[in-house]
Amino acid sequence: MDWRFKVANREAWIGVALAAINFLWWYGFAYGLGSGPVSEYQFIFGMPAWFFYSCVVGSFLMIILVIIVVKFFLTEVPLDEEEDHS
Repeated sequence: MDWRFKVANREAWIGVALAAINFLWWYGFAYGLGSGPVSEYQFIFGMPAWFFYSCVVGSFLMIILVIIVVKFFLTEVPLDEEEDHS
């Protein structure tokens, strides 16, 4: 098996983990803070707190996480066919 498949598999799992973190963050704040009556909502910059934390803060968090992952965990892999130099 080509070594690049192992790298691609690891990086795919990292992508799945990032998607899971994004979903859990969004779900936790959207349904955790947003499940009460509207009259009890707190507002941040004119937005309900659940929306601000789940969507606005969550977006910035994911952007930062993706930058960190790309910079430190993903590796550049050549896509051209390797020549056998035996």
